[in-house]
Amino acid sequence: MSAVPTTMSSTAPTSLTEDQQALVETTLDFAQDHLAPHAVRWDQEKHFPVDVLRKAAGLGLGGVYVREDAGGSGLSRADGVLVFEALASGCPSVAGYLSIHNMVAWMVDSYGTEEQRTRLLPRLCTMDDLGSYCLTEPGAGSDAGALSTRAVRDGDDYVLTGVKQFVSGAGAAQVYVVMARTGGDGTDGISAFLVDRDDPGLSFGANEKKMGWNAQPTRQVILDGVRIPADRLLGHEGDGFRIAMSGLNGGRLGIAACSLGGARTALNQSLAHLADREAFGARLLDSAALQFRLADMATELTAARALLHQAAQALDRRDPAAPQLCAMAKRFATDTGYSVADRALQLHGGYGYLTEYGIEKIVRDLRVHQILEGTNEIMRVIVARGLTEAFR
Repeated sequence: MSAVPTTMSSTAPTSLTEDQQALVETTLDFAQDHLAPHAVRWDQEKHFPVDVLRKAAGLGLGGVYVREDAGGSGLSRADGVLVFEALASGCPSVAGYLSIHNMVAWMVDSYGTEEQRTRLLPRLCTMDDLGSYCLTEPGAGSDAGALSTRAVRDGDDYVLTGVKQFVSGAGAAQVYVVMARTGGDGTDGISAFLVDRDDPGLSFGANEKKMGWNAQPTRQVILDGVRIPADRLLGHEGDGFRIAMSGLNGGRLGIAACSLGGARTALNQSLAHLADREAFGARLLDSAALQFRLADMATELTAARALLHQAAQALDRRDPAAPQLCAMAKRFATDTGYSVADRALQLHGGYGYLTEYGIEKIVRDLRVHQILEGTNEIMRVIVARGLTEAFR
């Protein structure tokens, strides 16, 4: 294989400030030095590289959106999508977990009391403590408002009982943001809680055997009468669903960016591979038919990135249309990223199917991006709801 460029002008972000350009270059260097060389091995061994996550935290990537007074980097969403695209160029699985961890840290920073911020955020920002997000349940995925985990007030405590499904980082994480029902049916009855790994009654299922995202654990989180002090409530009773959805707006941007980063690496590797290979007396890269495929892939990635940056800027300025734009960007970027990676595998021929080339890993990792942080079908529901609201 030829050396693969770490950037490519035809698909790289444009119109960046000097600070953003420096941020991208630093993060790309980290991804190429600390993630890319190990990504295939981590996938094969199902290794969660916590030591490398803490190195990333040393660059400020453990608290990307957290305010500086609590140890965070205080970056914008527009900055964040640059960070996660660059990280995912080295390993989408590790970058995806970092996006989730940062969503948890942002929730604590945005909705936590000063005591909660002071107690939790410094260690989340250094990633001495990892964070996990617990919304989905075995019987409540896309219909998150139907969750059944309950939190019952008992004097100065809450007692939590239920099971959460598909929790990234579960078992390794110390801090769990758990959505549980404190009131009646529907979204208004949901509250958010901060659960610690060491709380009695908390346990974890087996590490799931997955198609991709193998460099991070995915387990059930089992709450069997977990008793926590009432001051572990995040926000107020009944705020949980609103907190969950506001967190997911940012989380969707992060996962969209990870899709672009993984796909950009697949495209770069395709260019290098086609430049190396010859057939019928000519380089494959000189074939007009293959050049057209590459052009389409680059064009689609550039279009997806433009939409992603538009959505990130809308979220930064608290535009009322931001949830719809975040849903659009998540749907379009994750569909595009997976499609580009799949086409890159095809361009590699049989080599794309081999583990050592890393392309098949990117394809497997990016496939789940169309499912998590809200399936792409639910993204269409969110967009359609915004379009038709005036006609109800």
